[in-house]
This record gives sequence, C-alpha cells and structure tokens, in this order.
Amino acid sequence: QTKTPRTVFYLYPATGVPGIPLPDGWDGIPGARGCTPQSCAFRDHAAQLHELGATIFGVSRQSTETQAEAAQRLRLPFPLLSDAAGALTEALRLPTFAIGETRYLKRLTLIVRNGVIEHVFYPVFPPDRNAEDVVAWLVSHAL
Repeated sequence: QTKTPRTVFYLYPATGVPGIPLPDGWDGIPGARGCTPQSCAFRDHAAQLHELGATIFGVSRQSTETQAEAAQRLRLPFPLLSDAAGALTEALRLPTFAIGETRYLKRLTLIVRNGVIEHVFYPVFPPDRNAEDVVAWLVSHAL
C-alpha cells in the first residue's frame, strides 16, 4: 500500500546493461527498444506525477540487482521492481514475448487505485511519450 491515491506501474521488456549486448533479434521485435527512454521520461515527469497523487514503479523480469543498478545509473527517483520469477506476469496474465528461453514483458502501463487496475495503456508507443500520456490521463481523471 502506498500513501498516494494512485500507483503507476510501467512494465517494460528490459533495460540495457552496460557492457552486455542485447539478445540476438532484439531490434526486430516491435516494441522491444525504448526501455531506457521510457524510464527517463518517467524520471523527468516524476515530480508532476507525484503532484497528481501518483507513486511510480517500473517493472521488468530482470533481476533485482539489474533493476537496482539501472535505477541508480539512470538517477530514477523511484524503484524498478523485478518480476524475475514471473509471479506478477502469471497472476495478471501479462503479455510477453520470448527470445530463446527468456521471456520478456511486453510494454504496458497500469494505473492502480485501491488495489484495482483503473486504466491500462497498451500498446505503449512511442515509449518515451508514455509518461506524458499518463500525466494527461491523471489530469483528465482527477480525484
């Protein structure tokens, strides 16, 4: 439970890790690219989102360590959460894609209020405008 009325979860495939190449075929998958610009856009809109009563979390299936490194490197004022075990993915039947044996979340954003999904942004394109779209939705659906 957060102390703000709404929680924004933006879910994305994977943030690039310095020194580690992207999986083969990554660039050919629609929607796979753009995770870092999406996170940076949420960072840049974090104060405005907070003023609108939202708490922000990024979510991918990457490890907790990878998520923590990315949050620090990108200077995010909110945590990136790990669904490495896939519990959230399975519970909500979230859309995924696979490269080899690895499953990745498709990009989507959830606005949650009192434990209920209030709005879903899917598909999300372009990723770097997602935060602006969330701000616009929150403004038009003020509590």
